[in-house]
Amino acid sequence: MRRTLQYVVPPEYDGRKVLQVLRGIAGLSSRMMITLKNTPGGITRGGELIRTIDRVRAGDVITLTLPNETSEIEPIPIPLDILYEDADLLVTDKPAGLAMHPTHNHQGDTLANGVAAYLAEKGESAVFRAVGRLDKCTSGVVICAKNAFAAAALGGKLRKTYLALPGGYFEGSGTIDKRIYRPDPMKTLRAVGREGEEAVTDWQSLRPGRVCSLVRVLPRTGRTHQIRVHFASLGAPLLGDEMYGGSREHISRAALHCEEVRLTHPVTGVEMQFSAPMPEDMRSVVRALLGE
Repeated sequence: MRRTLQYVVPPEYDGRKVLQVLRGIAGLSSRMMITLKNTPGGITRGGELIRTIDRVRAGDVITLTLPNETSEIEPIPIPLDILYEDADLLVTDKPAGLAMHPTHNHQGDTLANGVAAYLAEKGESAVFRAVGRLDKCTSGVVICAKNAFAAAALGGKLRKTYLALPGGYFEGSGTIDKRIYRPDPMKTLRAVGREGEEAVTDWQSLRPGRVCSLVRVLPRTGRTHQIRVHFASLGAPLLGDEMYGGSREHISRAALHCEEVRLTHPVTGVEMQFSAPMPEDMRSVVRALLGE
């Protein structure tokens, strides 16, 4: 069944164009507006098609009907830890070691395959849209938009909090403000450098230690490998992060976990918060190196 959204024209938009109303109260992007204009029955008023240049009156009900989408991802059942689901969002707690999307190295064993299978079992189909991806080695909260409208509305607006175990002693709090770039376009490796894009990471120490520290991290920007690169640039790569020089003595993957995501629901406007507990592999490191 196609997803429909309804908006009542408020008094302050009386006499204005549909385009202005939808941008103002629904936050529609230009791309989404074009998609709806090209979708049969995409924008209607009282069951009748309406153009984006038409003017509306206060109290009019504008209905948006999103297009049906078919996923090209092969549905392959894998265990999913679902934290929340509604018509627009699917929130999961991704384990470390699970890739987000199929690549030449991962065919069938990804979160996208699992989500496709889960939705297929319910008779649903949606293009896999993870809003703010996590690296394969990173565990924690992943927000998946179940339609293009939700994805566009959430893009760049998630507020994420991570737990990390950088090597060395970290006390108090601080900010890492270093630009990040990709030295080799054929490799995923990132580095800090003046030629890069702006990247800012705030951190707060929760438990300092000699070998490593437990820190809470709040990235202000969302560059690829940002947290991993930033701590490595301080000479304190995350434990287990072999790509950036981290020791694998105590953990076999980068010790990074997305513990919380806050967002404004793209349709209801309600403020929401989703969290996932630190996984056992990181907990065991904390117990062994930082105490109970």
